[in-house]
Amino acid sequence: MNEENINTNSKDEDNDEYEKICYVCRRPESKTGKMISMPNNIYVCPDCMQHSFDVINNSSINYDDIMKMMSNQSFNGMNMFGMNSEDMEIPKSQRLKKRKKGEKREPIINLKDIPAPHEIKAKLDEYVIGQDYAKKVMSVAVYNHYKRVATDTMDDIEIEKSNMLMIGPTGSGKTYLVKTLAKLLNVPLAIADATSLTEAGYIGDDIESVVSKLLAAADNDVEKAEQGIIFIDEIDKIAKKKETRSRDVSGESVQQGMLKLLEGSDIEVPVGANSKNAMVPLTTVNTRNILFICGGAFPELEEVIKERLNKQASIGFIADLKDKYDNDNTILSQVTLEDLRNFGMIPEFLGRLPVIFTLNPLDKDMLVSILKEPKNAILKQYQKLLALDEVELQFDDSALEAIAEKALEKKTGARALRSIIEEFMLDIMYEIPKDDNIGRVIITGDYINKKGGPVIEMRG
Repeated sequence: MNEENINTNSKDEDNDEYEKICYVCRRPESKTGKMISMPNNIYVCPDCMQHSFDVINNSSINYDDIMKMMSNQSFNGMNMFGMNSEDMEIPKSQRLKKRKKGEKREPIINLKDIPAPHEIKAKLDEYVIGQDYAKKVMSVAVYNHYKRVATDTMDDIEIEKSNMLMIGPTGSGKTYLVKTLAKLLNVPLAIADATSLTEAGYIGDDIESVVSKLLAAADNDVEKAEQGIIFIDEIDKIAKKKETRSRDVSGESVQQGMLKLLEGSDIEVPVGANSKNAMVPLTTVNTRNILFICGGAFPELEEVIKERLNKQASIGFIADLKDKYDNDNTILSQVTLEDLRNFGMIPEFLGRLPVIFTLNPLDKDMLVSILKEPKNAILKQYQKLLALDEVELQFDDSALEAIAEKALEKKTGARALRSIIEEFMLDIMYEIPKDDNIGRVIITGDYINKKGGPVIEMRG
């Protein structure tokens, strides 16, 4: 008896916290009006119930047979079709949290609690090495955005959103910066990939699916999701295709479809799915206070910039050599809106991303710093793993430089560091648990360069 009471109480609490969803059309109670409750926690909206009555009245059905069938079925955990009540319940991923009526909506971050730009940058410095300019731009943009969200208005002067476009080579820290930023601010974050987005009606994710991911990250709380951050990676992959005769369903059309999201409007969002065609509830999310950060490597953008720079002085005695900028690693920092338009980004899309900045490629010194300085540095992770076996792990300077040099050769940025260390730590992680007398392991440059082995010191 006590267990039954506990179960019914938990269900009542769920019903108070989440909206009721129509079992037929999957619309929430906030859109349909008061639901009609049926056995086994099934709810039907008035529209679907009326439609059912109309179908019954317009068809020849023997009501006596229906009543006999229903009377012969047990409603204790089973319905008339033989399905478990658990199977008929709406999955938790598709439940919507109720909007509280009458209560004043409070922002996730209060005006007094918003950290100043220098405080945000100082926190980012603990986790991200280098990229000082990018961290400075992001700190100011995020600070201004959440001031705008917290105040909602300022003397009838409406402050526009500070959406960002970050450009940088692969492995330079674009995604890691956004993840760290959202973690520091404690706001919902959704990371979407632009390569899977297509125009409505085609195979692929709908454009609204990026907002659906944010809603899921906010535990289906609409008000919380409306103040979150959406990071759209690989944004360069939706550039306008050049000289194509087929319909561009994953390029320019996706940019045009994202305009209303970036600017701020009410969007019909599927709950718990990436497509509106799925039988899932739909809810309305306003993107006015959602901060959009777009990032991409833009691999061919360097050639566009070089072409523009070479045109400025290509004739006469002062002409520049065509290969003048070939070895310039910071050429992306000279990007202009004209370069991005020539790359394939439409002007309307760029106009809704007012904050544009670039990240520098990682050099050898930065890679060495990434290995050992951040709070969750890769070396610290391995040292902690071996510390659980009571073994001390050390890397000498020659080993760090050798790892950085190998990472530069792979040209995948910081991502190469983990794969290189995994390769050289495999044998060590395999052999150490065999011998309890090992007390310290020192990784040397000769071991990384395959000219020798690690230094192993025994206990005592």
